Amino acid sequence: MRRRAPTSVGGVDAIRHSTRGAVALVLTAVLAACGGGPPADLFLVTRSGDIPGARLVVRVTDDGQASCNGRALVAITSKDLIDGRQIRRDLEGEDEGDIGPADKGLSLPPGPMAVFRYVVRGQDGTVSFSDTSAGQPQAFRDIAALTRRIAKGACRLPR
Repeated sequence: MRRRAPTSVGGVDAIRHSTRGAVALVLTAVLAACGGGPPADLFLVTRSGDIPGARLVVRVTDDGQASCNGRALVAITSKDLIDGRQIRRDLEGEDEGDIGPADKGLSLPPGPMAVFRYVVRGQDGTVSFSDTSAGQPQAFRDIAALTRRIAKGACRLPR
């Protein structure tokens, strides 16, 4: 068996090695720029209550998927994605500089005979409310409806 003679520091093998490293670095940067990482979350909803099936954690991502109770991501409808994006804008303020309920950390106490309690975490903060909280902005009602649709639809849960 013949062995190759070692190549000098500036030889062909050194050039090949440095070229491969440069190519790998460029490919890594391109993949990262093209969204090669995990999808961004729109928000995370934690629903609780005293009735069976009330406990639920829904993660909604910006690429049209959701995860229920830590399970794998599943596709949601286009309507649910559009509604989720609008809810995020409503929670965080529609335009740059607007103050939304999440920016304020709005927490509404439960009203009488509450069935569900919601805690919603987004990029700009957390809001909490119950289904019977007085003074709910429309976004809170929309969150409750979207959570139910995703749970029953994409996640195939009873509630």
